[in-house]
Amino acid sequence: MNRCVVLVDNSNVFIGGRQLCAERKGLTAQGSEPAIDTSWRLDFSELLTCLAGGRALHSAIMVGSSPPNMGGVWHSAEESGFTVIVHERLPGHHEKAVDTELVARGTEIIASETEPMVLVVASGDRDLLPLVDVAHRHGWEVEVAAFSNSFDPQGELASAAERVRLLDDVFERIGRCEEP
Repeated sequence: MNRCVVLVDNSNVFIGGRQLCAERKGLTAQGSEPAIDTSWRLDFSELLTCLAGGRALHSAIMVGSSPPNMGGVWHSAEESGFTVIVHERLPGHHEKAVDTELVARGTEIIASETEPMVLVVASGDRDLLPLVDVAHRHGWEVEVAAFSNSFDPQGELASAAERVRLLDDVFERIGRCEEP
């Protein structure tokens, strides 16, 4: 299969990258949450190139949630080739609808195509298992791409996919940690 569809859970990738950046800088956690380095910047173009893995890209969708003033980030993702879908979240609340949006959009694409492709899911969230099942029923292959700190490599999502690719392996290519 030489064509692919890329679906990205922006928060999963972004937070995973910030955590890995903090780890590599030796930053320590404050409280019960893992340490994050807010200087880490994601290169959307390189992320898309890495996820496509040399295959022709049928479509690329990035879903995220946004506090106010995030328009520049989403514009950069769009300029890099992603269709961006943003769900607003209220201050102090967890994001809602991101995983269901990914499942809905992915299902629409899979059901509308006559030739199977590779579905590349950049997320470690097991809420995407129904999408993996849909892809398999339609003869598609599934790859999961995530940072090692964002998913369980022995978990259900990883086990359901044909391939798992660690974003840790392309960390320096898809983003950068700013120097203090």
